[in-house]
Amino acid sequence: MITPPKRIGIFGGTFNPPHAGHLIVAESICDQLGLDKLFFVPSFISPHKKKGEEKLATHRLQMVRLAVGLNPRFDFSDIEIKRRGTSFTYTTVEAFRLNFPGSKLFLIIGADNYAEFDTWKNPERILELASLAVMNRPSQQLRAPEKSSSKKVIFASVPNVEISSSEIREMIHQGRSIQYLVPRVVQQYIQRHRLYR
Repeated sequence: MITPPKRIGIFGGTFNPPHAGHLIVAESICDQLGLDKLFFVPSFISPHKKKGEEKLATHRLQMVRLAVGLNPRFDFSDIEIKRRGTSFTYTTVEAFRLNFPGSKLFLIIGADNYAEFDTWKNPERILELASLAVMNRPSQQLRAPEKSSSKKVIFASVPNVEISSSEIREMIHQGRSIQYLVPRVVQQYIQRHRLYR
């Protein structure tokens, strides 16, 4: 029987596409929090992003699967893609709690998201079920939400990697190289399916 991981990270996002920056900060978080497993969870439709990203949901999921495949501590979940509709974090955390009842859960978010955390849907429920792991880059000025719940918040300093998915999409559109910005398997997938052109 496989022993379930004791400490689990939940790392949500659009991952459109997943890039080296995502992997670098995830590895750093794993080390700092002593995670046994970190799940990348691509959203179907993020409450904070523009509509339309659902059109590439299957491709984004496949790219995440390829990106995390070489790291034994990384995994992925298709829970939000399968659920469809707007991807609310509290329902994802509830699902992880059901699937891993004895594990300690850490929801990994950026400092910008932490500043707005109290505006999320059911933030109290999230904090009932998981701790927040807030990624703070050295160049960022951390701002706490108005209704701060510091008891279950952990701050982790992560490398300041200046890569963004939107810039990568624009580079592809312009016919420029994205080598080393994304894992090679992701680059090959993008080329094969002619994404972002």
